[in-house]
Amino acid sequence: MIKQLASKDIKDYLITKPNSVLLDVRTKEEWDTIGKPDGEKIGLKTYFLSIQFGDERIFNENFIQEFKNLKINQDKNILITCRSGARSQFAAELLTKENYTCVNISDGFEGNQENVGWKKSDLPC
Repeated sequence: MIKQLASKDIKDYLITKPNSVLLDVRTKEEWDTIGKPDGEKIGLKTYFLSIQFGDERIFNENFIQEFKNLKINQDKNILITCRSGARSQFAAELLTKENYTCVNISDGFEGNQENVGWKKSDLPC
């Protein structure tokens, strides 16, 4: 089971789990038009790797290998975000099968029905 973490709780989480990194799995188009999280400002090394491409949301068949090419140590807690928490959940499930410790940012960058997301949680962009 993948741990769920709302954006508003990220700073508190990092107090107890400082050995964490951030992975944004949205598309390049989303990063360019909506914005990017700046996890570095709160001590989170930040990586950007699309799990899907384009408006058609075509699955990135090379996602696992491209992730491994980032050379993120398996002892890191990987906080994964997308727009609203669905793609990041899928990415977390895939990476957990590869023996990484993953946490889904359940409300993503823009928020969902339950929470407001990274962008509106006073987190750096």
